[in-house]
Amino acid sequence: MSGKIEKRLDDLGIVLPEPASPAANYVPFIISGSLVFIAGQIPFWNGDILHIGKVGAELTMEEAKKAARICGLNILAQLKIACGSDLDRVNKCVKIGVFVNCIDGFKQQPEIANGVSDLMVEVFGETGRHARFAIGTNALPRNCATEADAVFEISSN
Repeated sequence: MSGKIEKRLDDLGIVLPEPASPAANYVPFIISGSLVFIAGQIPFWNGDILHIGKVGAELTMEEAKKAARICGLNILAQLKIACGSDLDRVNKCVKIGVFVNCIDGFKQQPEIANGVSDLMVEVFGETGRHARFAIGTNALPRNCATEADAVFEISSN
């Protein structure tokens, strides 16, 4: 289905990547009642992992923020499947969690997490405002810069 959010994506020039298949024994999302829980998404773009390395060593903050945005685009790609291709079913972005692969002493995880948060508000407006955490870690899968997960409230078909 094509609706208000699809038009918004088009107007913003946002193209969603092909949804990635799980890399281990899990599913990309679970629907429980009216909530959709999206599994952690890395900066994977149509078969390639982008932005590999630690923030503060191999990567800058700007590169990491771009990585976080790509994680957000992958979240939206999985959410679109969960919503039966109708993103207009999204009532609320409830929560975003962002992990940042960074050097010891790095303290700007919130600014990097804005790569995901800003995207949700761009796409959904007020419905995209959410609770969030941003955590620094010493490693992430495939040595990528960021990983993000999300919870959304959706309406029934």
